[in-house]
Amino acid sequence: MAFASLLEHVGGMGRFQVVSVLLLALPVLMMASHNLLQNFTAAISDHHCRLRWEANATGLDPQDLLRVSVPHGERCRRFVTPQWWLLEANGSAPNSSWPETEPCRDGWTYDRSVFTSTIITEWDLVCSARGLKQLAQSLYMAGILVGGIIFGGLSDRFGRRSLLTWCYLQMGAMGTCSSFAPTFTVYCLFRFLTGMAFSGIILNSVSLSLEWMPTRTRAVVGTFMGYCYTTGQFLLAGIAYAIPDWRWLQLTVSLPFFCFFLYSWWFTESARWLVMVGKSHQALKELQKVARINGKKEEGDKLDIEALRSYMQNEMASSRSRHTVIDLVRTPVVRRISCCLCFVWFSTSFAYYGLAMDLQHFDFNIYVIQLVFGAVDIPAKLISILTITFVGRRFTQCVALFLAGLAILANILVPRDLRTVRTVLAVFGKGCLAASFNCVFLYTGELYPTVIRQTGLGLANTMARLGSITAPLVKMAGEVFPALPFIIYGAAPVVSGLAAIFLPETRNLALPETVEEVE
Repeated sequence: MAFASLLEHVGGMGRFQVVSVLLLALPVLMMASHNLLQNFTAAISDHHCRLRWEANATGLDPQDLLRVSVPHGERCRRFVTPQWWLLEANGSAPNSSWPETEPCRDGWTYDRSVFTSTIITEWDLVCSARGLKQLAQSLYMAGILVGGIIFGGLSDRFGRRSLLTWCYLQMGAMGTCSSFAPTFTVYCLFRFLTGMAFSGIILNSVSLSLEWMPTRTRAVVGTFMGYCYTTGQFLLAGIAYAIPDWRWLQLTVSLPFFCFFLYSWWFTESARWLVMVGKSHQALKELQKVARINGKKEEGDKLDIEALRSYMQNEMASSRSRHTVIDLVRTPVVRRISCCLCFVWFSTSFAYYGLAMDLQHFDFNIYVIQLVFGAVDIPAKLISILTITFVGRRFTQCVALFLAGLAILANILVPRDLRTVRTVLAVFGKGCLAASFNCVFLYTGELYPTVIRQTGLGLANTMARLGSITAPLVKMAGEVFPALPFIIYGAAPVVSGLAAIFLPETRNLALPETVEEVE
């Protein structure tokens, strides 16, 4: 007998499971707020060099003063001396050469009509320092990578519930500290630690929810969690519109995690994990608690240690076998699967965050774009679920990646003044990448055998994080050639779509248990 049968014995998808999923879903609503937060806290406003002369001291209105002080359209330099001739209708430079300019030595003046304060305006991350914006996002994504490695191992040692509770506290505390950061360096440090907590929350929320769910409801629960994240993108747009100051916005999306920390003490530790680490008596108590909440008290009371061990004998046997990351490349078929999945995970995450973290590039209202980028996930995930179910995993994965890459590459050829066309292509590409994510989550779990499934998922998570770290850094290549980042963002999904062709189809197939079955 397996643990799934034991869950049915104590109530299946009962009140306990429903309440647990809802409480675990609430923090997921706020996950997008942290992941995509820099679209708003690091938005770049129109700016120009701060002027050395005050308008009231020269008798000029501000526009005329700006005209004689800063070259038209220039953001990073100003005239060394006022160019009064520019005020004349047919004026020309006195010496027939363009006047001498200098860097913005006194700082910058920013347009605060949309964003009253951002980290850009706070620490002057413009001109020669503009690359620091992308660095801040990459450091946050690096925190997610490190958090996945650290908290993934710690949760296997100390339990899902304990780590999840700690990560809620860390997310709230580090996010709050970010809002009070006195310098950019300190801000990046706190954002890195916030990223670590983000990864811990995602990993342990998924583990805690799925390990208490009956097999028949896992797909529904996984889809529900995914749509909660999508809803969070709508929530972020609304909160950012209402709070245009970056410090208050950062604080607003961080404080709810203290509430999540408080109610997380109610969560029940995974009975499956408790048995695996030899805490059978505690596992029995937790199962009896779940049975009582589900209205199955009598069934729970009938359970004893021997019955529990008989249910869990398969899991306990598999836990005694030792497998390492080397098993992902030891045999030919698993090696091919691992290589192809590395391409798919990296490029999907890389292109997704390349688009999702550059909303200002589309010259539209940033709040509307955020809403549209969130909304496209709903039909994209729905269509992908239908094609995954009725056509196949490999077809869905390949088509989603091909279409995403082609949409991004096509956008390079569209003139900037055709804003609507550019935005439609970007939204379509982002939707395809969301569908790719939706498919590859399921596909990866089905391709790897049970004995190395968690190891394979760990590798996939690492590759996805590397993609999200690299995406902001590639954006810096736009300083050399503006279209270069989008050429790379578009080429990556196309190449990985070709790689996905070599993955085996898993539709209507039982999950493999051993490496030998896969081979």
